[in-house]
Amino acid sequence: MVMSVDTDLLRVLSDPLRLRIVTLLARETLCTTHLVEETGARQTNLSNHLKVLREAGVVDTEPCGRFTYYRLRPEVLESLSGQFADLASTARANAGTKRSC
Repeated sequence: MVMSVDTDLLRVLSDPLRLRIVTLLARETLCTTHLVEETGARQTNLSNHLKVLREAGVVDTEPCGRFTYYRLRPEVLESLSGQFADLASTARANAGTKRSC
């Protein structure tokens, strides 16, 4: 059975800044201040992108005093990776299948 790829998650990750945030969070847990420094994005813009990532389940938050730290949820990316692996496997298995016109 062919599993479809989570298009909502792909849409979330297709934005260059959100993908940059995810890449940074793969290396370490960071607060908004760190992410502003690393990306050069404005704090309000960054906060909006972090909200999208949080609502999509890509990141978790951890309050720490007046700061909020963000942590990547690797299982979400592993799930997406698995979906692509399933598609690749299906394509490999059906490489010789051709529908006649």
